[in-house]
Amino acid sequence: MSTFSLEGRDTIALNDLLKITGLCGSGGEAKVVIAKGKVMVNGQVELRKTCKIRNGQVVEYAREKITVTP
Repeated sequence: MSTFSLEGRDTIALNDLLKITGLCGSGGEAKVVIAKGKVMVNGQVELRKTCKIRNGQVVEYAREKITVTP
């Protein structure tokens, strides 16, 4: 499991998080895998591409978990 720091921001869009952390090669790829139901947030499938991810949430994709920190 890895962590991602919001660095003072309140939220980050789910597709941006997947791109920035390198789990997806591009924002477009991130949007596709989200739409296909392959991404989970806090243990539930998330289909909203720009879902706002906040401090404390855990994002899972491709057997990787990312915990979001402040």
